[in-house]
Amino acid sequence: MVHMRNRRGLWSMLALVLCTGAFAQPSPAANTPSANAVQAWETWTDQSRLLAPVAGLAFGAKPPLALNIEVDTSQRFQEMVGFGASITDASAWLIQNRMSPVQRQALLQDLFGKPPGIGLSFTRLTIGASDFSMTHYSLDDVAKGQTDEELKNFSIEPMRADVLPVVKSARAINPNLQIMASPWSAPGWMKTSDSLIKGKLRPEAYGAFARYLGKYADAMEAEGLPLFALTLQNEPNDEPADYPGMRVDAASRAQFIGGYLGPALAPRAKPVRILDWDHNWIDPQSPLDVLADPKARAFVSGVAWHCYMSDDVAAQSRVHDAYPDKDAYFTECSGGKWKPDWRETLPWFMRYLIIGTTRNWARGVLLWNLALDENDGPHLGGCNDCRGVVTIDSKTGEVTRNFDYYALAHASRFVRPGAQRIASSSGEGRLESVAFQNADDKSIVLIVVNLAANTRQFSVSMGGRSFEHKMPGASVVTFVWGAPH
Repeated sequence: MVHMRNRRGLWSMLALVLCTGAFAQPSPAANTPSANAVQAWETWTDQSRLLAPVAGLAFGAKPPLALNIEVDTSQRFQEMVGFGASITDASAWLIQNRMSPVQRQALLQDLFGKPPGIGLSFTRLTIGASDFSMTHYSLDDVAKGQTDEELKNFSIEPMRADVLPVVKSARAINPNLQIMASPWSAPGWMKTSDSLIKGKLRPEAYGAFARYLGKYADAMEAEGLPLFALTLQNEPNDEPADYPGMRVDAASRAQFIGGYLGPALAPRAKPVRILDWDHNWIDPQSPLDVLADPKARAFVSGVAWHCYMSDDVAAQSRVHDAYPDKDAYFTECSGGKWKPDWRETLPWFMRYLIIGTTRNWARGVLLWNLALDENDGPHLGGCNDCRGVVTIDSKTGEVTRNFDYYALAHASRFVRPGAQRIASSSGEGRLESVAFQNADDKSIVLIVVNLAANTRQFSVSMGGRSFEHKMPGASVVTFVWGAPH
């Protein structure tokens, strides 16, 4: 990843293990409300209310206020895969090695379980090392100067101690968990640098790298963890100096996908989607150039996006509008010590990463590290002040839920896989919103962030009915109500 300094009974006992300071375990959601009753949960950036329930809301026949958010179920957009974060080597190691079994199960239940859990349903894995690994490795390392064209040394053994157990536990809790994966580098022997650090993928290694990614998909499926999607390279426009990376320009990506990776994955009984780009909003032309190649376009399912260096989330729509049959996914953004203030950063996360990405066609939303320790690690190179969705104390195993957790929870706990985004007005009075309809019970979910510094009184209307709510500046609320009759 790239620095973002410019933005950036038994159950009760288990729950108590997780609570530190103000970060209380969210209370269970009630059953889906009737069409008139409205449930709501809010988070205030003074941390006095954290995903806290709001009582007494109901639709009525009175007219809406001048400041009003209108929800329209007749306008329908993308179907959601889910929300989540990356189970990096660092995250998995902490969960496996710095938590007791009771702490570990309680945390995973909270993150991936049904209410009172927050229901994360999407995750990203690294194929080999990232900067958030204890060593730099690929899944087919050989001595410098040697090659392994037949991939005889390929093995997912480095994942067995930590990553695989954590992912399997998460998927046991949430069988709907979808897994995507990205390499930070091809094995060094496939690159111009003969190293995991810097360099480009050699054209003569395209076939071997396609087989390498295919073998990873096969190995994960054999572990009972089939891949939903993969990208061919994390942040292909960057060559970091102190952790694995690989530059792959648009022409090279198009050639590799169209001529090698696409044909290699196409015969699979269980399809693995290929996502291009996996890099920042700042350069939408790069995925557009790949999609302009007809051979590559035939195999590309969608485009993956990161937040760094720009807040131009509309870049997702520019690519989607040009190729509306290609999906969008938001696959990485990290908070960190450069933006520690809840009042400043929680609204930014909501505006761009939860509301902005989904209003601009994202079917899935992923933050970066699921968990880091009190020292923002462990890591080897790269970002030295990134923040995890949760912080795990490496000495006690205690958990702190960061505002990244609450940003995700305001969506993931209520918007279930298969939900469809529906229309909602957004932007007036510095209130931004996004709405969804769940597929199973047809409930409506509306997420609102108040970007203003002061309190806003507003109404929400749908089908000739409305209700009113008041929210403080820089706060977040999620409303849920039953399907209209």
